Amino acid sequence: MDEMKKMSNPACFALLLTAVIACVCGEFIQPPPSMALRAFAEDETRLPCEFKPQDGAKVIQVTWSAEKAKGVKEQVITRHMTEGLQEFPSFAGRVRFTSSDPIKDSTLLILSTRESDQATYTCHITTFPSGNFDRQISLTVWRIPISTLEPVILEEGQSFRAAATCRAIGLPPPRLTWDTDVPGQSQNRSSEDGVVTSQYSLHPLRNMNGRKLDCLVWHPALEHPRRLSNTLVVHFPPDAMVSGYDQSWSVNQKGAELKCEGVGNPQPHNFTWTRKGGVLPKDVSVEGNRLVFTRPLNKTDEGVYECEARNTVGSVKTEVNVKIPVTKPSQLEASFNNLLLIIVGGAAGALVVVMAIIILLVTCHHRRRTRKLKSELTEKKEEINNLSRQNSMRRLNSVSTDPRIQTEESTLIRMSSPIKSSVFSLEENSIICEHRDGFREGEYDSLGRPAIYPSCHFERGSGRRKQTEDAELCRDQSPPPLSISSGGSRERGTGNDVWGQREGMPEGEEGDCTSDSHQISEAISNYFHYSNGVLQPKPHPNAILLHKRGQII
Repeated sequence: MDEMKKMSNPACFALLLTAVIACVCGEFIQPPPSMALRAFAEDETRLPCEFKPQDGAKVIQVTWSAEKAKGVKEQVITRHMTEGLQEFPSFAGRVRFTSSDPIKDSTLLILSTRESDQATYTCHITTFPSGNFDRQISLTVWRIPISTLEPVILEEGQSFRAAATCRAIGLPPPRLTWDTDVPGQSQNRSSEDGVVTSQYSLHPLRNMNGRKLDCLVWHPALEHPRRLSNTLVVHFPPDAMVSGYDQSWSVNQKGAELKCEGVGNPQPHNFTWTRKGGVLPKDVSVEGNRLVFTRPLNKTDEGVYECEARNTVGSVKTEVNVKIPVTKPSQLEASFNNLLLIIVGGAAGALVVVMAIIILLVTCHHRRRTRKLKSELTEKKEEINNLSRQNSMRRLNSVSTDPRIQTEESTLIRMSSPIKSSVFSLEENSIICEHRDGFREGEYDSLGRPAIYPSCHFERGSGRRKQTEDAELCRDQSPPPLSISSGGSRERGTGNDVWGQREGMPEGEEGDCTSDSHQISEAISNYFHYSNGVLQPKPHPNAILLHKRGQII
């Protein structure tokens, strides 16, 4: 009672209030005084709360509460320094403190956020002796929209109807639009469960098939609108046309065929061929959309052919009138024969010209070769003649001037006509005297020098008369026999003949024997002189004369 009376004193009460205000001093490190958070459904949400008491004060209990729409409050979780942790039923198993010591750090973690968790949360701190402290956080929960697009398969000729339906659900509710250039109308509606639906309606036409009809989903959680791509599908009956006939078919033509080409959605899969006024011709096969003539065409294949193409929507027919004119075989054959005759005649003419050119070239080649061979033969003959004259001159000029051997040399000159005749009369040969020197291997005179003979060779003749004339000619051209006088001089056998030349014969026709005789006569004249019909040696200072009996004079 005494204590109460003292407290009732106004002076004492003011002093006590001042002491309490001085002692009640603390602050929230976080959150700030006014804080709003945004979270997404199915994600973790962190609600910060950290209080720092003044010296001497102590936190006894931490409590989280939530105030939802319409003022409904719920306890979330409590942590008492002595009684421990307590979770309330609506949040049991979905919330926890992030720190192991909630008295120091009271941050709350919602493990799986729900749309119903959207509320205003209060962090309540109880201290002793300072009292209670509160801090509130406004939490907004968003759900990323889930969207679908349901296209509709249309058919040409149908009435105005929905071509596609787009649906989306989210928090806050999304907005739906259409991206297309196809003329039509869109209609949007929302349901109580938060589902937003939009339909796009139009009159289906075949030219709309395959064109773009996209749905766009708009939401604050999305940076750009979500696009649901879609393409219009409009089914329509096929359009058919027949190809392959070019109005140039003719009788006996091979490989002819007709092709039915259909364009539709879906593509035509069934084709039927008929001929108006009758059945299809024989030996004609249907291969899908092709009508193949497996034989040459004839006049009976003419007619109007009809093709029917079908798909799931409908069918269409198209036709072609085939005409096959008859060509005149005689004209064709005549034209072909004339062309063949022209080709054969041209080929034969070309062959004749080529053969004539080849023969002319070969003839010219052989003529040039013959002339070349004749020219070479003439050159060889001239070369042989020149060599023969040079050899004869060298041999005649090599005759020794020694008087002691003049007797032997004169002996060679004394070759008589009978001996020559006996030589030339061997076998039935004709004698040809050439203008080259003739000497025989293995025959030498008394001084060891080659014996010189007129250069005549044998050639078989055809008659005895020709052999006799040739032999006489060669004997006439040979030098006349010389007679040696008792004084050592030689006499000529005939008195009027010039040495080496036959009387009555021109100089140009004497032949080789005349040339050889002339050379011999020139050689003898260098060492002998002719006096009174007797051939005597010329005097020489070094000459040694031999007597008939072999004595030196």
